[in-house]
Amino acid sequence: MFSDPATNIARLGLTDGMKVADIGAGSGFYSLEAARRVGPSGHIYAIDVQKDLLERLRSVAQAQGLHNIEVVWGNAEKIGGTKLREGIADRAVASNVLFQIPVQLQDNFILELKRILKPGGKAMLIDWSEVSPLGPKTVVPSVKAQGMFERNGFLLDQSFGAGEHHYGMIFQRR
Repeated sequence: MFSDPATNIARLGLTDGMKVADIGAGSGFYSLEAARRVGPSGHIYAIDVQKDLLERLRSVAQAQGLHNIEVVWGNAEKIGGTKLREGIADRAVASNVLFQIPVQLQDNFILELKRILKPGGKAMLIDWSEVSPLGPKTVVPSVKAQGMFERNGFLLDQSFGAGEHHYGMIFQRR
């Protein structure tokens, strides 16, 4: 397996009632796992630019009895593009997203994460650690990602191996 959402998200310290933003939710593996962990009193905002993936996630969540996931069509490459209000989330997840963002928009992405997180909130970044035949043609090295987050108002809380081809980091919003 490339990266295990259940194992990785356990590091984020989710508790009942938390609000979590899954940026670039895609197929929703992290959204679904987070929804189970925050319970019915919690809320997951699953944000993606692909409407078809959001509709599929909505269907899967309903079939699994998870009614605390709200799908949001948005673009995290723009400040305000997630359509979430400032300081709404306790936690944010960005898995396999950073490498896809054009270099000139990566700071905007990080600033959007900061904008939606409460002060002291945490963001988990999972991204490709290497170019491989099964993965992307380009990656954002973990050292570069850490520097970008720190430059944009985050402190590194922890780093970890997030699967055979992925790194993981959790940052705290200053």
